[in-house]
Amino acid sequence: MSFFDEAYEGTPPWDIGRPQPVFVRLVERGILRASPVLDVGCGTGENSLFLAAKGFKVTGIDSAPRAIEKAKRKAKERRLKAAFVVHDAFDLTALDRTFASVVDSGLFHVFGNRERIRFRNQLHAVMRPAATYFMMCFSEKEPADWDGPRRVSQPEIRAAFAPPRFRVRSIEETRFESTFHNNGGYAYLATIDRL
Repeated sequence: MSFFDEAYEGTPPWDIGRPQPVFVRLVERGILRASPVLDVGCGTGENSLFLAAKGFKVTGIDSAPRAIEKAKRKAKERRLKAAFVVHDAFDLTALDRTFASVVDSGLFHVFGNRERIRFRNQLHAVMRPAATYFMMCFSEKEPADWDGPRRVSQPEIRAAFAPPRFRVRSIEETRFESTFHNNGGYAYLATIDRL
């Protein structure tokens, strides 16, 4: 059993029971507007279900079977149409489809350097030309006095998603809400275009 699947036996601190506010704001501002959407590392599906309720065609993937079971149950209870699949983020091409938008709420920051490159290459393969990747990760400003995921700096994001495959449109400071933090963890929202 993986660490993440085991975490979903209960409620992990990143599962706040609602979509991350940063993704809600992206939709409200008309920045996240292109469908279909891939939600990588979707967990129990709150971001996916929010998008589905707004009319997006959404596929949520996660490597944790328990998370996907919970996401499917929520979709049924809320009568929302979203596809949830147990799937490896390092094999996105096996989904055999492409996407106009990708959302990532805390997946990229769990990867090591080599894994980031593998993941980036898979993203490029399933994103349509001019598609956008919206990635939220813990920033290096987050204190290192707890065993959370690796923190990510702006230069690391820019290096991982440099031309000729991608262009970083913006990196904004934001807060990553969790049950561990009172006011959210220090985070970045990166908006990255596929070239």
